[in-house]
Amino acid sequence: MEDAIVLYPCPLTPRRLSMIELGKLIVKHDPSIKIIIIVSSLPNQTLSSDPYIKGISLSYPSISFVHLPTLSLPEQTLSSPQDYIASVFEVSKLHKPNLHQTLSSLSKLSNIKALVLDFFSNEAFEVPSSLGIPTYYFFSSGASGIAVFLYYPVIDRTIKESLKDLDILLDIPGLPKIPSKDMPLVMLDKSLRVYKYFVDAATQMAKSAGLVLNTFELLEEKAIKAIREGMCTPDKPAAPPLYCIGPFMTQSEGNEEQDCLLWLDSQPQKSVVFLCFGGEGVFSAKQLKEMAVGLERSGVRFLWVVRDPNNTKGSSTPSEPNLEQLFPEGFMERTKGRGFVVKSWAPQVAVLNHNSVGGFVTHCGWKSVMEALGAGVPLLAWPLYAEQKMNRVILVEELKIALAVEESDEDGFVSAAELELRLTELLNSDKGKAVAQKVMAMRDGAVAATSDGGSSRVAIANLVRTFKQSPH
Repeated sequence: MEDAIVLYPCPLTPRRLSMIELGKLIVKHDPSIKIIIIVSSLPNQTLSSDPYIKGISLSYPSISFVHLPTLSLPEQTLSSPQDYIASVFEVSKLHKPNLHQTLSSLSKLSNIKALVLDFFSNEAFEVPSSLGIPTYYFFSSGASGIAVFLYYPVIDRTIKESLKDLDILLDIPGLPKIPSKDMPLVMLDKSLRVYKYFVDAATQMAKSAGLVLNTFELLEEKAIKAIREGMCTPDKPAAPPLYCIGPFMTQSEGNEEQDCLLWLDSQPQKSVVFLCFGGEGVFSAKQLKEMAVGLERSGVRFLWVVRDPNNTKGSSTPSEPNLEQLFPEGFMERTKGRGFVVKSWAPQVAVLNHNSVGGFVTHCGWKSVMEALGAGVPLLAWPLYAEQKMNRVILVEELKIALAVEESDEDGFVSAAELELRLTELLNSDKGKAVAQKVMAMRDGAVAATSDGGSSRVAIANLVRTFKQSPH
């Protein structure tokens, strides 16, 4: 029988696509390995990645997909953002019998050398363990995020109150001090059911056969060192091995013959600021109008992706924004020539790699950070949700590849004056130049890491070797 590696992503489409990219990377390194990706979905979820999955199956014959049946969940499990995330963990928990049956069936056809879990599929951990299959975790964020999650059981044990009720600085090995209010939303309230899922996942990760990260050694040296030396897992005899194999990005972006790219062709080199906030980055109408005022006052050239404020988070069929209603009267005409507004979506990787782009206002999602680093574009950090406030602290204070956009109230509202100031600072100040220089150095480091003999190439080789040497 041939050797196989099983990948088990969570149902969230961006994370599924990242796991598919991991499979492609493994196959490119060693075409003899068979990759089996187990696909699950949330109730009523439309698998928008289906065409992409079909394309992968055609382009990579050694990558195959197995679909688990769709489950039903109690209605109340989807009543809030925190409950929505809890439901993602719940899917892998309810799928344990299906996963056990699937792995048992696959084992009759292939030698399953390892199973790689997404962090959000943690509830499945005991299934491969019961079958003697070495279990790894894939973390699509960087080493700093992993350091926080690995250390979180210590924080949970030593701080009795919920972080939402405190105003303290957290001292996490390998990281700058992080304000308690900037920790991920799901870690702030001990009364939420999603909180326990995260603590349990962090505990299980420390027992795994290894952690696979989308980062590279040069970028996060302190966090990587702290993890490897066991500082983030003081209750364990040893930390799990780290495999820093990044940066790598999802390749599928659709048709890139976009008007915005043609517009960029007409702009001066490094003169345009790109504003894009991820697939779930939705602002209120009030905030969008304030952003327009800040952009106009700044005088900078800009390419801005605007989503309809009425879209719900994670909507599979987002509506297009009515720009005339959202923006100040005459905004489009007054900024014509130096500004370009795109409705809902733009080919982010292509935009970032265009030589006219000199800055990126981002929500601090790790995928976007890696794409900006790969293009050598400095960042303005404007976090919106999930772990992004924590990422801002790391990007600005530790990695020094971003300047921070500061909110003016607890609801995260950013004033026009603040945006104007930070845009000018990024493009026309010594602080901005220092960030740009650091980003270019990290871009060169990323190229070196993914080249022959580079740290990420060595890491993927070591990972594949470890897979193949598994006695299972």
